[in-house]
Amino acid sequence: MADLDKLYEAVLGGKLEPAVAVTNEAISEGADPQSIINEHMIPAMEEIGKRFEQGSAFVPNLLMSARAMKGCLDILKPLMAGSETASKGKIVIGTVKGDLHDIGKNLVAAMLEGCGFEVVNIGVDVPREKFVDALKESKADILCMSALLTTTMSYMKDVVDAIVESGLRDCVKIMVGGAPLNENFARSIGADGYSTNANGAVVLAKSLMNA
Repeated sequence: MADLDKLYEAVLGGKLEPAVAVTNEAISEGADPQSIINEHMIPAMEEIGKRFEQGSAFVPNLLMSARAMKGCLDILKPLMAGSETASKGKIVIGTVKGDLHDIGKNLVAAMLEGCGFEVVNIGVDVPREKFVDALKESKADILCMSALLTTTMSYMKDVVDAIVESGLRDCVKIMVGGAPLNENFARSIGADGYSTNANGAVVLAKSLMNA
């Protein structure tokens, strides 16, 4: 029998190959993909997030855990196609127009996905129209915007304005993040929340979804 406690430890420890091996073994034995995710993988991602918050884990640890989680999800997701999954919510995430930074944004996306959200990552240098189109197409609950430059952070207000103009503002929560931002800036542009790091983004997203 597959030892799924080892899956938890592998994801927590950021060990891709052992995590994938246990996942494949569990699937071959008929384990339920959703249970594997909910009972072993998500708790591991939540634990590495807590350790990061407490200062006992660091960005490389988060990245390695997210990589292990993604490797397992790549195996499990095709097996759940068409099934009802217990998603915590759907999120569109992207870095705003003029900004090509994506490491922090991708880490946030991986942590959100690892903790049970459906994530649509629309990349970097994203214009306001593309954010609006992605929200319409995905019917997302939350929009996450990233900017790492003081010269691009002001574009976030353009995106918020475009969402208001599209009539979607009442249907979606807006989160922002990035080094030059702060809570006051987030409020000034009409966002619903701001986070300084990936784990904080997960906590904020859960609170916005009342999860």
